[in-house]
Amino acid sequence: MRFSFLLLSAGLLLTLGASAAHAQRADTTLIRYSGQLAGQYTSGGVNRTLFSTSHSVTFLRGLHFGAPVTGSFVFGKQDRQLKEREWLLNTTPYYWKGRFRFYGIGGYERSNLRGIDNRFQLGAGPGWAFYSDSLGREVAVSNLLIRESTYFQDGSTRFVSRNSTRLKVAYSYRVFSLNSITFYQPNLQNFQDYRLTQQSTLALRFTPRFAISTTYSYTFEQRVLEGKPTDNTNVTVGVTYSTK
Repeated sequence: MRFSFLLLSAGLLLTLGASAAHAQRADTTLIRYSGQLAGQYTSGGVNRTLFSTSHSVTFLRGLHFGAPVTGSFVFGKQDRQLKEREWLLNTTPYYWKGRFRFYGIGGYERSNLRGIDNRFQLGAGPGWAFYSDSLGREVAVSNLLIRESTYFQDGSTRFVSRNSTRLKVAYSYRVFSLNSITFYQPNLQNFQDYRLTQQSTLALRFTPRFAISTTYSYTFEQRVLEGKPTDNTNVTVGVTYSTK
């Protein structure tokens, strides 16, 4: 009787262990979505209207693979003249294990503000999460080598190899959340020719899915077409929808 009890206990332990191992190896796919509509209107010395929308879909596969796909569109007028019409689409598939990350990147961009008809980016490189937790809070740095092809509105083209350093900060506390991404991308042949991009979003969540958000974005590009601005700053207020 005692021997049978020991056999039964051992069998239960083996079964539970196998189930736990199986759960850890679960071949699952998760899809997360976030979308934002925002705008800005000012009048006085300069009448300005700005509309922006951004969307993000992240595919999570198993325990170590993810593939965020993000896209944004910005439309802006100053004194009823079209100044901004910006398209941006990129994906950064990655592998992670512990704090280590390895990223790939593919990007596409169009910018009326900077005179860009088409810009394509491809690259890859490592990253490291200094902090991350189950709530999605994270502080991480990545460093990628990218190859960039730009086709300008004046018919000229430019091919550049860049180093792309990214700092990502994601933090949440109760109903507040902060997401910030900063890129520094110098030309590998001339470090004085660089691009800097920074975007921060502060959100106040009033339901599990909806939030009011304020977004600050800044871009600087050392080399642009003659007559085009080298930098641009936008502050917008809008509504964000996201799934878990």
